[in-house]
This record gives sequence, structure tokens and C-alpha cells, in this order.
Amino acid sequence: MYELLQQLTRLHGPCGHEQPAARWILEYVQNLADDVKVDSLGNIIAEKHGTSPGPSTIITAHMDEIGFIIKKIEENGLLRFEKLGGHDDRILLAQKVQIRTKTGLLTGVIGTMSAHFVKFDDPKKVRNHQHLYIDVGASSKKEAEDLGIRMGDPVTWKSDMEPLGNETTGKIVGKGFDDRAGCAVLLHTLEELQASSFAGTVIAIFTVQEEVGLRGAKVAAEQVEADAAIALDTTAVSDTPEETMDNSLILGEGTGIKILDFSLISHPAVRESLIELAEKNKIIYQGEIFPGIGTDGGAMALANKGIPTGVLSIPSRYAHSPVEVIDVQDLYATKDLLLAFLLAAEQDTDFSFI
Repeated sequence: MYELLQQLTRLHGPCGHEQPAARWILEYVQNLADDVKVDSLGNIIAEKHGTSPGPSTIITAHMDEIGFIIKKIEENGLLRFEKLGGHDDRILLAQKVQIRTKTGLLTGVIGTMSAHFVKFDDPKKVRNHQHLYIDVGASSKKEAEDLGIRMGDPVTWKSDMEPLGNETTGKIVGKGFDDRAGCAVLLHTLEELQASSFAGTVIAIFTVQEEVGLRGAKVAAEQVEADAAIALDTTAVSDTPEETMDNSLILGEGTGIKILDFSLISHPAVRESLIELAEKNKIIYQGEIFPGIGTDGGAMALANKGIPTGVLSIPSRYAHSPVEVIDVQDLYATKDLLLAFLLAAEQDTDFSFI
């Protein structure tokens, strides 16, 4: 799965501009499903039919990554930008970014004053992103335009995926794990289903615009009828020394089985099924209660007449930054539990509330 995730994170696809990621996933999934379509918003919906009757289960991950969009080209060639998704202004300075133009990709940096000027500034000041700029080396507005830059061009971090430390740590660092890691798990699960007998129908949905309000999932979920749903996403761990951290979710200790976040109270029948399967199959897991996050599961749960929904979370450090960190062991635990959930389906599987 390492190579699959590496390829996915290389793809340029911030919110609302997921086309490169969507094209790549669409081609990849064609031979893994019986029916594949792309809806008008850009969601990919792929159905795979089992070998016997059973429930219809949605499994979903979002294709978009956080990024930026070019707002204005200044006369001196510097670029003003707006955010796509949630960013922390404190980490924007001096980061490399990649701008996608109609003629190709360009490297830029989010500018910052030299350290030599700090003595003349307020060192505690955090400048709003609207006061910052991207430098692509252009000396004028015309030169920037000649490079192909236009208002509305999407921007992502420019950061390659690689082992953290070295290959022995089992940890990897890069951009876009949120949620290309979930996409990798989804694709790998569909691959493993090729050689498996299972009941019912699996509906894999790769969504757009999750980072700006679960928009793709809201549209996609209304197009299908399902008995249950499992959303896959990354989630922020709390295992570092900052005073706000409580060690309730730890990198390398297994997939997170969602209990609650601000978008969803996980359906008890789905949650308990995931816990029982994890314990039965000796898959490492940890419970997750984190009100500071939301996932496509929140939209799935409210679709149509309501879909019993759970979430499997891939623990992540430094989320929404160019140096997100995940543990490969957690990645495989997430895939193993998702696959166990799908293979456990039977004709009379029921996710009633009471």
C-alpha cells in the first residue's frame, strides 16, 4: 500500500479542484467494480456486487486535500491567496507550494521576512493569511501571467512522501494523507475483495469538497440506498507534549473506531460490530472521541431516511500541514477491519437502533 499512497499523495487536488486525483482514481477503480460513475459534482461512485444477497454498504473517503486558491496577482508579481479548507496561519510562512496552471505546475514559496528583520517587528505577531503572499520568482504581474498564472488557480503544499527517520520506524511523512490515506485503504480493500466471496453490495464513494463542509458526501449519499456506511478519514492524535494533549489517541496503536465527533455520533450497532470484529480478528484499535473534527460520515448518517454510520480513523500527527505523519501499521489495521466488516455481512445482517 506504500506505493499506492505515494502515488495518490503526488496528485494535485485541493477542494473543488480534485480533477487530477479523480481521473487517476477513476482509471484505477474501473477494473475493481461492476458499475462506476462520476456525478456532476465530481464524486466517484463505484458499486461491487457480492456473490449472495445481503446489505448494501457504503465505504467512503474524500479525494480533496487542503490547499489554497490564487486571489490576485500584485503588480510586483507576488500572489495573494485564499484558503481551501482549514489551515493554521502559524505554519504558513516559508513553506513550498505548488500552483496548478493550465500550462503546468509551478513551484512557489509563501514569503516571510528575513530573520534579520525580527528585531524591528513584533515577534509574537501571527499574520493573517490575507496579509501573506506566494512568491514564484516573477518580477511583475506580466511575468507572472506569462508563467501561466491566473486568478482562481489552485495551490497545494509541495512536499514529497518519504519514511520518517528511515524504513525501520514504520512511519511516513508527507502531504495530503488527509484523505489520500483513506483513498488508498478504500482501493486496497476493493482489490482484496476481488478474490473474496461476500454478501450484498459494496458502494465505494470517493468524494470531493469534504474539507469545506462535507459537500461531496451530501450530494453522493442522496444518490444511493444503503443499509450501513463506513467513512474512512485521518484524525489528529493527542500524543505529543503540548499542554492541550491528553494521550487519548496515539500514533501506532491501531485504527480509530469513532465514537463521537462534531459531525457524528456513531451508530451504536455499527460501532459495536466494528469493535467485536477487531477483537475477534486481533486487529489493533482504539476508541476515538474528538469533537474537533468532522468527516463524511456526518453527511452519510443524515442522507435519505438516515444511514447507520460508523467511521474508521487513521491516526495522524501534524494534520493539515505539509508534514503529516502516519504509521503504516495503523493504515493496515484500518484496511483489515474494513475488510472484516464487509466480509462479515450476511443476508439477515441488521443495524437496527433498538
